[in-house]
Amino acid sequence: MTTTQTIKHIASTNGFDYCGIAKAVPLDDDARRLESWLNQQRHGSMSYMESYFDLRVDPTKLVPGAKSVITLLKNYFPSQEQGPGAPKISKYAWGKDYHEVIRQQLQKLLDAIRIHIGDIQGRGFVDSAPVLERSWATRSGAGWIGKNGNLITKQNGSFFFIATLIVDIPLEYDDPFAKDFCGTCRKCIDACPTEAILDNKVIDGSKCISYFTIELKDALIPNEMKGKFDNWMFGCDTCQDVCPWNRFSHPHQEPSFDPLPQILNLSTHEWELLTEEAFKKIFQHSPLKRSKFKGIQRNLSFLKHETDHSKKI
Repeated sequence: MTTTQTIKHIASTNGFDYCGIAKAVPLDDDARRLESWLNQQRHGSMSYMESYFDLRVDPTKLVPGAKSVITLLKNYFPSQEQGPGAPKISKYAWGKDYHEVIRQQLQKLLDAIRIHIGDIQGRGFVDSAPVLERSWATRSGAGWIGKNGNLITKQNGSFFFIATLIVDIPLEYDDPFAKDFCGTCRKCIDACPTEAILDNKVIDGSKCISYFTIELKDALIPNEMKGKFDNWMFGCDTCQDVCPWNRFSHPHQEPSFDPLPQILNLSTHEWELLTEEAFKKIFQHSPLKRSKFKGIQRNLSFLKHETDHSKKI
């Protein structure tokens, strides 16, 4: 096998569902779009989005001498469903924290590549560094960016984590995914509870339920959002759940992403009775720890008042 074929084979045997490769070049067009998005304050209070701008758009600043950007996808679509009385939690957060899981798998992948190919320099990233993962994914042929801002694959929908491995060796590059298969569909736009999805594939992050329930730290959720959360306690999957392409989603094969029983079954009342000590113990390896106990309790309180508000209307 060629070096490129070897890397893709190693990625497949290490549990990744897709491996595509693009040439490491500055992302000039993406830089302009990101700058415009930031200038319009679409990122709300997520000030970290403004940091390391030059690193986000130039892979050689993350890995000196970078020649190739490897995109890897990992399916997280579950086979189970939450119970009818459970506050809604985004599917990506049902199991162990994907940062921890995929970071270890990326390092294992890089070690295996070095064994087969030799001493190469590289760094793996999974949603924790200034990398424009979706841009590299489309450049590597994985899929297209949907109107909801998610990467969509024609074969399996959008319930994937995106990981990026930047290396300093030239490889065979995949053709970019050039076509947009969303067409005239507006299901995600029309279904968004807070109207955070704009017509031109721009997401107003400052209006997204995921922003309010996860990113908004130490602040109350604005009153004007009452009646719009549809019982989402952590994150939101509405735009993905209604996407026609996700009818092709299939259950993942990663044991680490199997859901915690509490996420599937705890009712709102049981969540409210949960102590901070129990929360820390149960969710020590869960993405929910990002909101912390205080944030989860705030979200629950908002949902309760939201329900009361709806009843009055």
